[in-house]
Amino acid sequence: MNGDHPEDNLLIARAFGRPGATASTMIGLNEEAGIWRVTDADGEKVLAVAWPSGPISERPEIRREVVVLYKTACERLGVTPREEHKTAAEHPHGTALPQDVSADESKAFSKVIRETSWSDHSDSEGAGFMDDIIKGRGTKQDYVALVAQHFFMYEALEAAAEQLVTDPAFAEFHPAALVRLGAAQADLVYLIGDDWHERIAPTPATEAYAARIREIAAEKWLPGIVAHHYTRYLGDLSGGQMIAKLVARQHDLTDGGIEFYNFAELGSIPEFKNTYRAGLDRLGANMDETERERFLEEVRIAYGFNTAVFVDLSRQKAAA
Repeated sequence: MNGDHPEDNLLIARAFGRPGATASTMIGLNEEAGIWRVTDADGEKVLAVAWPSGPISERPEIRREVVVLYKTACERLGVTPREEHKTAAEHPHGTALPQDVSADESKAFSKVIRETSWSDHSDSEGAGFMDDIIKGRGTKQDYVALVAQHFFMYEALEAAAEQLVTDPAFAEFHPAALVRLGAAQADLVYLIGDDWHERIAPTPATEAYAARIREIAAEKWLPGIVAHHYTRYLGDLSGGQMIAKLVARQHDLTDGGIEFYNFAELGSIPEFKNTYRAGLDRLGANMDETERERFLEEVRIAYGFNTAVFVDLSRQKAAA
């Protein structure tokens, strides 16, 4: 939604309760509804829109329900839907449903990755700890705890990514402007103090996550490094930008503490993301079916580790 058709988010927001919306980003979903962060004259608020067909439980249902919301929004607002959604099958409950995505779309490996990991991504975003941060309920200490775990993750990831830059086929995935470890350290100095390193520790899930990255790096399986690279950096360049704005405003971080999400040196974020996805498409074209399946599984493993880290942070917060 946010990458391919961001304008659909705005249509859905305007049609389902926020007619004056000027910006809208999908930030999550659950069995009952899709969740958007919407901006209008009254500021930013979270908008939950129930799935038209009722609760869902399977990954393929997500796209189906989002497209139904899009078509309904078009009808309510008098907007002509895109050509790909004009012809529809009939839903058992009487709601028009789109035909399957075209064969050409399904061949793009970047889209295959996104579609096969969609529910895993949503699980990661929806883990209680991160859900609180996304919805503005998290404390400043919650954010500090997240930054601390980022340090340990990126310490392992960026050491592994050094292998990418030495291979021309992978170098475009990791330009120098993408490196985050120094920014995470600067944020920790700002948020905790010069002795930050002695005051933080990885959660068990973070330790396991970093160990997995190091294992893949030791194997020198470069596509596997890209699988972990993709889950982290594309998230930082997408939802991470919204998180940075939210915590900066909520916790008055006007002069530091969110440098991790500052990609000014990278140039246009949308252009880089397009370049990255094109690289994923080429990567997929150069792998056989077995390796593609292994890559997709590694992406899911990476999202699983992300969710486990959030669960650990929730437990630590509850224990404190």
